[in-house]
Amino acid sequence: MTFEEFIMQARELNASDIHLTVGAPTVIRVNGELQKYQELSDQVVHRTIVSILSAEQEKLLTEGHDIDFSFELKNGARQRVNVFHQEGKLACSIRLLNSKIPNLDELGMPPVVLELAKKRKGLVLVTGPTGAGKSTTLAAMIQHINETRACHIITIEDPIEYRYTQGKATIHQREIGRDVPSFDYALRSALREDPDVILIGEMRDYETIMLALTAAETGHLVFGTLHTSSAAQTVDRIIDVCPNESKEQVRSQLSNMIQGVISQSLVPLQDKKGRCAAVEIMLGTDAIKNLIRSNKVAQMETTMQGSVQQGMQTLIDGLAKLYRSGKISYQTALEYSNNPTEMEKKLMNG
Repeated sequence: MTFEEFIMQARELNASDIHLTVGAPTVIRVNGELQKYQELSDQVVHRTIVSILSAEQEKLLTEGHDIDFSFELKNGARQRVNVFHQEGKLACSIRLLNSKIPNLDELGMPPVVLELAKKRKGLVLVTGPTGAGKSTTLAAMIQHINETRACHIITIEDPIEYRYTQGKATIHQREIGRDVPSFDYALRSALREDPDVILIGEMRDYETIMLALTAAETGHLVFGTLHTSSAAQTVDRIIDVCPNESKEQVRSQLSNMIQGVISQSLVPLQDKKGRCAAVEIMLGTDAIKNLIRSNKVAQMETTMQGSVQQGMQTLIDGLAKLYRSGKISYQTALEYSNNPTEMEKKLMNG
């Protein structure tokens, strides 16, 4: 079996990830759960991992670096790969990406997410743990802009996950390590490249966060991701990354620029045939902006609970909607809630 056939077989099983490890069984993740895949010899696993590396990547790997990259099959299917050493042996995690970008309806996103994609400036964040579908939600938003607005979109990714076919928009996709050395370098350049929309694959440090806020302040629509599990935690994370002397300034900038935070996780469907997104949505209303500015982030959830008419929802609200529509089980709603006691009350009260 060729490596391409190996990947396609995993895709036919609806796998989202493949884990190849020399000296351990090969496993795939299906609907969030790991399961044994194929019995491969250590020699085959080692040879397979090395075969997908360039000579330069192989050299970096032997020097002790982890390698991040993406690759495409002949049929256009894309994969994101991380190759690393563990216990002195080679291992590799492969994320199987969708070649087709779904729209926001197909992802089950509330209508307000589409409204965020229509904004002309400000900061929109999509957050959640690894594997929560953040990249797919962002791709759907970018694709909507691509189809409906004549503008210039720059994406900065590590690595590029979804490839866009230009619609009304002009799109430039830049990959860290291949096209540009770092997120902050790419962002500085982007501001000189006449963008209307900027997608930042990950806002992982102070420099990137500050440049993202500056880009939003100067009239651009900026999308970014963070590995946080709630809107309030997202605001706290952004402030906490900053040096003490900058916290007040960043709080003020963030309160002015924030358009919305979409926090999501993928939860198993009741019929066990897939997963769907459980979503928390915070919008940059005057009330929310005042809470950020005055450092009262702890009150954010209460404000969100009282702003359902404006399109906000807490994670508990999101899970309750999925349960009532029959998509997820009662147990799943409790398990994925950040407050099972409150979740139970919500479900009991209909």
